[in-house]
Amino acid sequence: MDSAFIIEKSILIVVVFAVTMIMAMYSTWAERKVAAYLQDRVGPNRAGWGGLLQPLADGMKLFAKEEFEPNTKNKFLFFLGPAIAMSAALMTSAVIPWGDKLEIFGRTVILQATDTDSALLYIFAVVSIGVYGIMIGGWASNNKFSLMGAVRAASQMVSYEIAMGLSMIALLMMTGTLSLKEISVQQYGMNWNVFYQPLSFLIFLICAFAEANRTPFDLAECESELIGGYHTEYSSMKMGFYLFAEYANMFISSTIIAVLFFGGYNYPGMAWAVENWGVNIANVIGIAALFAKLCFFIFFFMWIRWTIPRFRYDQLMNLGWKILIPLSIFNIIITGICLLAFK
Repeated sequence: MDSAFIIEKSILIVVVFAVTMIMAMYSTWAERKVAAYLQDRVGPNRAGWGGLLQPLADGMKLFAKEEFEPNTKNKFLFFLGPAIAMSAALMTSAVIPWGDKLEIFGRTVILQATDTDSALLYIFAVVSIGVYGIMIGGWASNNKFSLMGAVRAASQMVSYEIAMGLSMIALLMMTGTLSLKEISVQQYGMNWNVFYQPLSFLIFLICAFAEANRTPFDLAECESELIGGYHTEYSSMKMGFYLFAEYANMFISSTIIAVLFFGGYNYPGMAWAVENWGVNIANVIGIAALFAKLCFFIFFFMWIRWTIPRFRYDQLMNLGWKILIPLSIFNIIITGICLLAFK
């Protein structure tokens, strides 16, 4: 492994980290703008043109806020909770293919921090770690409302991880690989997996809402019942970490949906663009195509939040265990039959 390769990957990791943080930061601005549009309001419009500096103002406010700590014997765990939540949200981006490749100074730069044959397993492993951040934070807060929110979050995320994992089995049976890069390559042009696995996509999308604690699955922070839920006792930047982790998870979830079901960085006419415009221009357009797809899903997350009311907790559990899991198993059976019939 030469030093140029290490430098190349280090720069890519820093860029991906910066993009994730910027997208999470400006998703807070977009959330309020989308909510304002749907509710016939203006939204943030004072800090910068169209309120574009509002996320920076919010970040400065969080850093400057006085920090309160509850009377708890588990201060280390109280600090550890938001750190785990934020770290798990950022680690997922390591295996995502952001594009194909670029030719820079005679070197071929692969636009993926690391390519592994078990990328999907890595994503599920990191996602399952994220629940510990919420559970530890809620338990260490020494607050019954926080603990209730943490218990809700843990049971919800574990339940929907099962349906999400089962929905992926049908897709893996069809693609034959766990590599996100290979799955992207197989969707060249408009050969998107959503056309072959629409039920798998629908189940994965619903589970992504639950995993990211987004409405109508935000029972873990249901303010009408639990004040602020699992982060009730948090203030200053520790609360900011939990909020940023939610928006980072939404960004990463949207990206994974785009990669798994909508071709990732592929777009119609990509082969023609490579042949006529060169590798760099064609793949920069591919990066833009991926971001257009994921931005649509980020908007969809926000659209749903301001359209559908949250479920009751028993409805949430019934949907996960009695509907999504049986549907996922049914989809696996149908996929297996189709593969045998048309092999």
